Amino acid sequence: MNGERYVVMGLARPRQSWLREVAKWTTTASLPAEFIMCLSAEEVHARLDGGRLFSALLVDGGISGLDRDLIAAAQERDCVTIVVQSPGSQRDWEALGAATTIEADFDRNVLLAALGDVAAPVAEVEASGVVTTTAPHRPSGQLVAVTGPPGHGASTIAMATAQGLAETGRAVLLADLCLDADLAMLHDAGDIVPGVQELVDAFRLGEPTTDELSQLVFSIPARGYSLLLGLRRHRDWASIRPRAFDRSLAALRSHHEVVVADVEPDVEGQELAGSVDVEDRNLFARNVLQSADVVVLVADSTPRGVYGLLRVVDRLRTFGVEAERMQPLINRAPRRPRHRAELSSAVAQLSTAPLANPIFVGDRRRLATDSWSGTALPSSVAAPLASAIAPLLHGTGARQPDRRHRDPSPVRPGSLGHWPDGWATP
Repeated sequence: MNGERYVVMGLARPRQSWLREVAKWTTTASLPAEFIMCLSAEEVHARLDGGRLFSALLVDGGISGLDRDLIAAAQERDCVTIVVQSPGSQRDWEALGAATTIEADFDRNVLLAALGDVAAPVAEVEASGVVTTTAPHRPSGQLVAVTGPPGHGASTIAMATAQGLAETGRAVLLADLCLDADLAMLHDAGDIVPGVQELVDAFRLGEPTTDELSQLVFSIPARGYSLLLGLRRHRDWASIRPRAFDRSLAALRSHHEVVVADVEPDVEGQELAGSVDVEDRNLFARNVLQSADVVVLVADSTPRGVYGLLRVVDRLRTFGVEAERMQPLINRAPRRPRHRAELSSAVAQLSTAPLANPIFVGDRRRLATDSWSGTALPSSVAAPLASAIAPLLHGTGARQPDRRHRDPSPVRPGSLGHWPDGWATP
């Protein structure tokens, strides 16, 4: 290989015999590789983020830290994952993104052949500068995000929206993706398990079937939609793995025509707060609001409500949510047309973005009681919401989760213009 070598990270349970063998092969130069042993998955992430190039991650299939997120993190750094299968293991690691698998009793030739098939020597990677990535999963269902300042009725509007869309014949899922999840209480759910934690955990180490996925949500027959319960405690966000959640949301969209997500408007991340923990805490909101086809912004008709709505608009625009995807909704709106017109004018004049005209939902005294009882919500609320939001979904297609990092597209020579006659390039 003309002096080139592989740089391989190793991660395994203690006293694995193949660790000693690989270390011996690299030390005696019988394997053209540098072997770096890691003690934990956290150390692997730290080394990947350190900027050094790695050819492969050789990891024990029985270690607890191996999951979809670790494989994806390595792949993003052009480091392939080779899983050493544990005896009797039936897990399909390649379906989770691993480049290949080898048996635990492999010899030097088997490892060298695996590296030659899927990995590149460091010198070769440095010369090419090419990072290979897999094509993102493209969900088919549409996503409606419902958010707004706390206490303004966003959760109730999310339920009414889901019921209204379900009444039009669509397969609808209502997902509680708030840090302080309330939909279990609002549906008087006797069980709080399973929920989003079990869903994400299922995708962390596998690919659930349609039947397994249906067992993780609840059916709400009176309203026509399915329900995914949220976090049981606020602090449980720490158990959610980012890439496993991405895949979970994509799977929900693939199995339902519309997913209505109740989320909070806090999208603060590392770029603003300087903290990775803050970004991880706001994972639900950041992912959903970034990829939603329509973002319904709920606020009441008080001056404080309108002010809160405009603050959310400004926050989401800074985050990257386009104004054409935002749909304001004034909850507990006044009945008189003149008062509604004044609210519309105030939103239009004070907003920093060209927003659509607000949807108005009047004050329904029995709406809260109906939502707690689990019975169908009034059609006078659900049907108009569906009629207003359905056209916004028509023809939008499924948006991709990340708009800030698009793949480069080829540019046709001459399509960017030309130098005027008489001008010379330096």
